[in-house]
Amino acid sequence: MGQNPTLKRSISLPLLTLYGLGTTIGAGIFVLIGKIAGVSGSYMPAAFLVASVLAGLSAFSFAELSSRFPESAGEAAYIREGLRSQTIALIAGLCVVIAGLVSTAAIIIGFSGYLSELFPTPRLLTQLAMIGFLGVLIYAGATLSIGAAACITFLEIGVLLIIIAVGGNEIFAGTAMNDSQQPELASGIWLGIFGGALLAFYAFMGFEDIVNVAEETVNPKRVVPLAIIVTLVCTTALYVLISMIAVSTVPPSELAQSDAPLTLIFERATGFDGKLISVVALISVLNGALIQMIMASRVLYGLSNRGMLPRWISAVSPRTKTPASAILVCVIIVALLTSSFPIEGLAKAASIVTLTIFALVNLALLRIKLSQTSIPETVFNVPVLVPFLGLACSVGLISFDIWQRLA
Repeated sequence: MGQNPTLKRSISLPLLTLYGLGTTIGAGIFVLIGKIAGVSGSYMPAAFLVASVLAGLSAFSFAELSSRFPESAGEAAYIREGLRSQTIALIAGLCVVIAGLVSTAAIIIGFSGYLSELFPTPRLLTQLAMIGFLGVLIYAGATLSIGAAACITFLEIGVLLIIIAVGGNEIFAGTAMNDSQQPELASGIWLGIFGGALLAFYAFMGFEDIVNVAEETVNPKRVVPLAIIVTLVCTTALYVLISMIAVSTVPPSELAQSDAPLTLIFERATGFDGKLISVVALISVLNGALIQMIMASRVLYGLSNRGMLPRWISAVSPRTKTPASAILVCVIIVALLTSSFPIEGLAKAASIVTLTIFALVNLALLRIKLSQTSIPETVFNVPVLVPFLGLACSVGLISFDIWQRLA
């Protein structure tokens, strides 16, 4: 009797880094920059910096844990090892799936917004067609789907660099910190910055997805931590520069109302038609959804393969070596979410769920580090202060969101 088919190791460091950049950039800057401007006003660059620091603490915790336990359903594995609870690990794993699929639904909605800027289409029909297309692409194979994501990532980074090149002079024009452009909510500047950081945190979601393709990565103990760090550094630089140009060229209140904010920024910065930017943004936004669905399907596969979910979910296609049942489950859930909820609610929900996962992962690493007397030389090692601060910041952001809702 033959063995069940397993996942294929084929992902290198460049491909994995592009995978991380693709999910992070596509999920954030193309969709939510206008909404963040509506909260933080011309202090939006500060909101991105705060979000970067907060995300960075957890990113380094993920980097160490990924070198210790290079598995699919990484977060569940980390929490199982650190907190010694199968139940909490299962809940965390399911939360990762929920966050990824909620994020995918938000991106698909953003995609339909950009598409409507080019030509009128029935939004729901477009959204369902794109979800089906992504499901087929992911089923076709990891190398094909992640390779396609990598090519699109090159394209979207190119667009951001074009906007930085044509709008760079606006940063020094003296309009970036115009107090008259502050939103009414930010009567206290830091309130606006932290409110925007909570949304901007969503724009950094993506580095954690890298750990969930570890079983398809070559030399994962070295490659996965490096890919996480490079992804965080590159996205921070791009986001801060783009947000500085944004608030220097378009009033934040106007940005907040736009369904295609980067197109609007390009048009104001250059005076040229932004249709080409809309086309590229359209593809880039879809790229984020593609990678989030890849991640969610691998987490479901990992949980099922370890006996934490029904075994049928871990069924692998003999032909494509991809988790076919898990992919189908993801397609159905995203279709339901996309047709039922608005983009801002989905983005904020994804952020809160992810922050909860980050808190648990940081707590798991903290307990592992405090209980071990020695660390293997092959493990990527961070100071114990990193998971402690990562835990504190994750809990702090969750508390800030609850306070905002109750205020």
